Amino acid sequence: MTTRTLPQTRPRVLTGDRPTGRLHLGHYFGSLQNRVRLQAEGAELFVVIPDYQVLTDRDVADRLAEYVEELLLDYLAVGIDAERAVIFTHSSVPALNQLLLPFLSLISAAELHRNPTVKDEIAHSRQSQVSGLMLTYPVHQAADILFCKAALVPVGQDQLPHLEVARTVARRFNARYPHAGSPLFPEPQALLSELPLLLGTDGGKMSKSRGNAIALGASADETARLLRGAKTDTDRRITYDPQRRPEVASLLRLAALCQGRDPHSVAEQIGDGGASALKTLVTEAVNEHLRPIRARRADLEADRAHLRKVLSRGNTRANEVAEATLSEVTEAMGMRY
Repeated sequence: MTTRTLPQTRPRVLTGDRPTGRLHLGHYFGSLQNRVRLQAEGAELFVVIPDYQVLTDRDVADRLAEYVEELLLDYLAVGIDAERAVIFTHSSVPALNQLLLPFLSLISAAELHRNPTVKDEIAHSRQSQVSGLMLTYPVHQAADILFCKAALVPVGQDQLPHLEVARTVARRFNARYPHAGSPLFPEPQALLSELPLLLGTDGGKMSKSRGNAIALGASADETARLLRGAKTDTDRRITYDPQRRPEVASLLRLAALCQGRDPHSVAEQIGDGGASALKTLVTEAVNEHLRPIRARRADLEADRAHLRKVLSRGNTRANEVAEATLSEVTEAMGMRY
């Protein structure tokens, strides 16, 4: 799943998801599984729920409390251990957000404007006018990463420009404000994931906002209904050909991921069964794979007080770390009055 293995010492890993809707199968196979693996290998996992960053590409943060809770349910259901991981929200950690101010002084306006990920996000923004938060988004992410001095950050290729901003901020801060003879911030490394390309049921990019994704919290019946409507093609013989038959290939890849198989072997099993047989097999594979996750999720959903305790504990720990880092920053900058 990754291009880098963990070093021998216990590293800090920063990861997270914006609370803009329910997490889906793309998130699960693309990142959530990897987070659980990293934790099992001994990483100290910091999981940010960036509620402030919901406003980067929309005017209002709708249903925010509901979506924060949905994220928590998904995290715990897939196996993130709340006793070992630090799960927290942006808005609950003032010292983290205060780091944004000195960090912004280390990045030029031109650098923010030419960031390719920011350009793409501006192009797809839901806002009537792009806000200043959109431009400063990469620096806010740098604060997320550097407040806990994360050594590793799991990212896809499209997020590498944001990570480079964090590395630049760390490098420039260390050069401008020497700290007791040693750098204050490590330069975080990318933990590149080989994200499996899973298309949405309409054949486009799987997305929370496009209504084409299968949520982890979906029921077995809802999953079956969504997959029955998934886009395929008219060729009855099922083959794994990502270039010529991307929608069919995505469904085969999904079944293969759920069953721990090669997508070619799944295609051979279906043979001339056509789209109907393909969708039936994928539905059974997905529902069987998600069965224990959905069972854990249902148990967790019945105890909302536990969810609040998990978030409260994570927020407390994140505040301790952020306040210590901010104290080091202000001391290095000569701002301890």
